[in-house]
Amino acid sequence: MKKQLLLFAFSALALTSLSSCEDDDVQGYDLDTLKGEWKNVKTEIVSGKDNKTVLDLYTYSGCELKNTTLFRTDYSTTYTYYSGVGADCQISQNGQGKYTYDAETKDMVITYDDNVQLKFKVIVLSSSELKLMQVPSSGDFNGDTINDLTYTTFKR
Repeated sequence: MKKQLLLFAFSALALTSLSSCEDDDVQGYDLDTLKGEWKNVKTEIVSGKDNKTVLDLYTYSGCELKNTTLFRTDYSTTYTYYSGVGADCQISQNGQGKYTYDAETKDMVITYDDNVQLKFKVIVLSSSELKLMQVPSSGDFNGDTINDLTYTTFKR
């Protein structure tokens, strides 16, 4: 009986350690995928009713195509936004801050140095695409009394 109890206790400990390592592996993998520079591609407002109908689409163009967000594995982030006409692109905004990310829930919170805090749900994270949904939603854009969803897509 003691041997069975000892075996059970050891098995439970081993499974707990294994799942903890797997969680760490997922977090590490996601952070490794997230790190680096991302360029803004588009922002979509999607119906909160069906999460499919695109109510508004903004595709970045001109100098805005230079807009970048950089994520590092030490949980720091910076952004640089550009404006201008033609080839005359100038930095219009930049900032830095820290972020948190939970690989299990896909929740991300960015807090910039000016204390602006933005909350997101990571919808897509691959080596070439990052898609974030703003949380909470931005409001009701189509007047159906259901808050609509804002998605921002980045590419490498």
